[in-house]
Amino acid sequence: MSNARSLPTTTAPVILVTGAARRVGAAIVVALHAAGARVILHARQSLVEAEALAKRLNTARPNSARVVGADLLDTLSIEPMVAAAVAQFGRLDGLVCNASSFFPTPLGSIDETDWHDLVGSNFKAPLFLAQAAAPHLQATGGAIVNITDIHAERPLAGYPLYTAAKGALLTLTRALAVELAPDVRVNAVAPGPILWPEDSQFPAAERAAIVQNTLLKRAGTPEDIARTVRFLMLDAPYITGQVVNVDGGRSAHLAT
Repeated sequence: MSNARSLPTTTAPVILVTGAARRVGAAIVVALHAAGARVILHARQSLVEAEALAKRLNTARPNSARVVGADLLDTLSIEPMVAAAVAQFGRLDGLVCNASSFFPTPLGSIDETDWHDLVGSNFKAPLFLAQAAAPHLQATGGAIVNITDIHAERPLAGYPLYTAAKGALLTLTRALAVELAPDVRVNAVAPGPILWPEDSQFPAAERAAIVQNTLLKRAGTPEDIARTVRFLMLDAPYITGQVVNVDGGRSAHLAT
C-alpha cells in the first residue's frame, strides 16, 4: 500500500480500526487520518466518543471518517459489520485489530465468562474480522495490523488467560501472513507500558517498577503505538509476518 499522503481523497486508502473511540485506538485513527487515509471507527459501548472523533476528523477533511458499531464478542455480528464498513467508501485497504479486554484471571478463578471475554476479544474476533475482511483486502492489496502485547511471549503473572489469548493472536498474525500472501501483508505491534488500565489493577509502586524495568526508563504513549501502526500499514510494503515490540526495551531483558 503506497503512502496515503500522496493520494487524492477519492483514492486514499480506507482503514477500519476496532476499539477506535478512545485511548490507543483513537491515537491510531488520528495518526492514520493525518497520513491521508480515510478511517472507519469501530466502537461498541463508546459510540458517542467515536462519533465525536469522527466529526472532528471530518471537520479537518470532509468525508474522511465514518463510524460503525458492533459487539465483536458476537461472532455473527462481525461479517455484517465488515460489510457495513466496506459500504462506507466502497473499498477496504486496511484492518487494525485493536479492541481488547484486559483483566487478571488467577488460576483457580477462571470461568466461562472470562474465557468468552478475553479469548473472544483478543483472539476469536481478530480471526473472524480477518476472515471477513480478507476478500476486500485482497482486492486492494491491503494490510492487517494486530495489536498484541509483549506478554504474549513472556506471560504476566496473574493474567494467564489474557496472555494466552494474546499469544494466540501473535501466532495468528504469522499464520494469516502465510495464508493471505502475496496479496495482503499481516503484522503486529506489541505494546509494553503505554497506558495503564483505568482501574486499580496496577498500584503506583508496581507501575514505577515496570517503568524502571524498561531500558528507556519511561512509559510510552499511545502515539508511539500509532506511529508504528501507521508505518506498518502505509510505509512497509516488504514487511509481513512480523511483530514489532514498542516497549522501551522492556522485552529485551524481561525474563517473565
